[in-house]
Amino acid sequence: MAIDKLIRRFQAADKTLRLEALLDASRKLPELPLPLRDDRDREAHRVTECQTPVFLWLEREGDRLRFHADVPRESPTVRGFVSLLVRELDGEPIATAAALPADLLHLLGLDEALGMMRSQGLGAVVQRIRRAAAALV
Repeated sequence: MAIDKLIRRFQAADKTLRLEALLDASRKLPELPLPLRDDRDREAHRVTECQTPVFLWLEREGDRLRFHADVPRESPTVRGFVSLLVRELDGEPIATAAALPADLLHLLGLDEALGMMRSQGLGAVVQRIRRAAAALV
């Protein structure tokens, strides 16, 4: 599974490299497709437990997941984390997202690097992805 490779890479890196990887990934979050930018129900896609405005769209395309997200550029660590998830999960089997490890932040070594408030918000992002994907299975 692709997420396992990401976990191994992050575990092999030190705290500074992990944060640099997030900053790099923050610049690579794909733009939202136009229909999602104008989504009237945008707030329904917000992860309210996260202080940063994080919006997630998970859709079924056959047995594959289509995953889009929107996070402000002013929050590069959160944006980078979400960007990594989009990169690893978009186009994968839906079951892959549903089986995302609940302790993913810890496995990536990001809980120690980001602080408690940000870790709680990103943990909520992981939980939202797991729940939304499970509902699509």
